[in-house]
Amino acid sequence: MAINFIDLAAQQAGIRTRLDRAIANVLDQGNYIMGPQVKQFEAGLAEFCGARHALSCANGTDALSLALMALDVKAGDAVFVPSFTFAATAEVVPFIGATPIFVDVLPDTFNLDVESLKRGIQEAKKLGLTPKCVIAVDLFGLAADFDPIIAIARENGMSVIDDAAQGFGARYHGRVTGSIADITTTSFFPAKPLGCYGDGGAVFTEDEALAKLIDSYRVHGKGSHKYDNERIGMNSRLDTLQAAILIEKLALFPEEIEKRQVVAARYSEALSGLFETPYVPEGLVSTWAQYTVKTGSEAARATIQEKAKAAGVPTVVYYPIPLHAQTAFRSYPRDPEGLAVSEDLASRVLSLPMHPYLDVETQDLIIQALR
Repeated sequence: MAINFIDLAAQQAGIRTRLDRAIANVLDQGNYIMGPQVKQFEAGLAEFCGARHALSCANGTDALSLALMALDVKAGDAVFVPSFTFAATAEVVPFIGATPIFVDVLPDTFNLDVESLKRGIQEAKKLGLTPKCVIAVDLFGLAADFDPIIAIARENGMSVIDDAAQGFGARYHGRVTGSIADITTTSFFPAKPLGCYGDGGAVFTEDEALAKLIDSYRVHGKGSHKYDNERIGMNSRLDTLQAAILIEKLALFPEEIEKRQVVAARYSEALSGLFETPYVPEGLVSTWAQYTVKTGSEAARATIQEKAKAAGVPTVVYYPIPLHAQTAFRSYPRDPEGLAVSEDLASRVLSLPMHPYLDVETQDLIIQALR
């Protein structure tokens, strides 16, 4: 039997009638850009996570750019980014003229290491850069450790952005991502826990002034008059068709997060003696964008992947090269003590099929192949 790494078709089968109706309504209305479904979806997002403001945009990368622009990050500023994450987290920083400084992550949660952050801040100051912002990533669906991160940021006059592209909907000591950091960004790329059928993203904040700036920047820097743009912005709007689809998917999202917990728990129970299985600290709930184990070595990982493939089980390595080692980022500053954990994780992590509709029979086949 064919095993899907992420099974979007299973979800679609359950809501196809609702999706068809929602799409037909948009076609009948003919309002394809910033139509009423966009505002409806934004209101639903804000209610779900408890944020005061939720503003949709074209994709998760734009969401990060909009956040940095709203915080007035510019040339001469340092933005601290974990090295073990997807490139989008870091690429937006030089894109707007600032300098990314790479910091390490923790070996158990895979999320930002506050001790490495402290060293990175000192390195930025030595280089004559102004520490301006921290981008904490909720990797694989688990919220970063925000309380100490925010405390360190405040000590140094910095803002905190939560890159929740993989972790929107995760819980951190009673709070939901989207309502924790100064600004939160997320992605609705199809493979994300809450995904559309194209590109999409959103930005969340409690701050009224920041929300107004983000709203302006996402539509060419608009002002009160359509043809009097008050600032240099971008064109980053979520189209109405995607909003209509996401409204239907958001209605399923809480139930799907619970189903992901069941899948993850079965994996951990079956594989904990064979691999280092994911660690979720007390008080946190992951959205399980990925279920990622650690193998004993890079060679062991290659062997396991080969045998899994032979058994028809797909596996993926997120991420085989940490950002600081990638060609585009090698020249940027980093924690002066190095990024050993990011390098080690890149050589040993392995992600298994994960989605809310992974039935017991299929999951048992995956587990058996790995054993």
